Amino acid sequence: MNIPRTNWVLFILYIVISLGVLVAALVSPVVRQFSAAPLRDLVLPPPAPVVVTLLYSTEKEEWLKEVTTNFYATNPRVNGCPVKIEASSMGSREIVMAVLDQKNKPVLISPASSLQISMLQDLSAGKFGHPLVNLSDKAVCRPVLNSPLVLVAWRERAEALWGPTPGTDLWKQIHDAVSGPKGWASYNHPEWGYVKFGHTSPLTSNSGFMAILLMTETYFGKTSGLSSNDILSNDAYKQWFLETENTISKFGDSTGTYMKDMIAYGPSVYDFIAVYEATAIGQTDNALGRDGAIHVYYPPATLMSDHPFCTLQADWVTPEEAQASNQFVDYLLSRPAQELALTKYGFRPADASIALDMPGSPFGRYADNGLKVALPSQIQLPAGDVLNTLLDFWTRNVNH
Repeated sequence: MNIPRTNWVLFILYIVISLGVLVAALVSPVVRQFSAAPLRDLVLPPPAPVVVTLLYSTEKEEWLKEVTTNFYATNPRVNGCPVKIEASSMGSREIVMAVLDQKNKPVLISPASSLQISMLQDLSAGKFGHPLVNLSDKAVCRPVLNSPLVLVAWRERAEALWGPTPGTDLWKQIHDAVSGPKGWASYNHPEWGYVKFGHTSPLTSNSGFMAILLMTETYFGKTSGLSSNDILSNDAYKQWFLETENTISKFGDSTGTYMKDMIAYGPSVYDFIAVYEATAIGQTDNALGRDGAIHVYYPPATLMSDHPFCTLQADWVTPEEAQASNQFVDYLLSRPAQELALTKYGFRPADASIALDMPGSPFGRYADNGLKVALPSQIQLPAGDVLNTLLDFWTRNVNH
């Protein structure tokens, strides 16, 4: 059988093009994705992934694991290479210090709050001559989840102290109760012993830092403009602050563990603790039926744990890694990931278009336990140097 000359030409042309695609794919992962899949997978090695190393705070661990799996299902790629997330959890303050000391060199970090990013920005600028993060640059540093600081209390004890709802002097009421010599006897319940308030250590846990910042801002009657001079030059503030802090028997390292201890041991250990709203939501069912159940109370002014994801501006971060990091954060802010954070894990979405009372939301389910959709006013985050001053002040003066 004679094969037409045209067919031979087309066949040879096909072979040449196929070989060209294969060779190009060996050189460039961008071309690889267009080569024929069966032959490609037999002949070509898989392209190396673009690895995004991530340090993140523990409060969002379960959500982050689930959404990372969902992210992979979207087949994310940078220049034809798959994206891989290598994530490690640690305390928010640990993240700051690990990056500052360069014990870790991640691409992406996510402490529990922007206050940690603000402190890292200040400290790294002083140490290296340029900041490793830029909180104001939303192209590389974006909040992803929200959870305000709240007080969780055994309801009967909270109502003995301030009635159905605390007023604007909540922190003063706690100070007077914990520092008073008669304890619960001053509130007609001597059988309860001393009044026991607690929060985590600001040296290791973001919620503890948020608590001492709210106490300090409230003492000075401020929601903005707190200065280092306020903290260091006011003897009355120092006395008031230490009279509260030095009654705390144990500063925990983890907000979640602190909350679990309150539930496990009941009011014999803690009457009131400062935790994240999402942490309280996660433990509410475990407390039902115990000692009158726990109740959530919102301070007169609050502070948001906003879980920023920030790509480091460091010489060890490649452009491809930065691009992959940005893709991942884009997915975390997608509607499916945000709705999952609300309905399953109790976080307020960063996406303001998602209604907090949507079906499956815990805000309707636990309204009787004090959860509220509307929040009190929020304080303005002080500058990084003021935050570092407050932490140094606590470290020098508090018995821990």
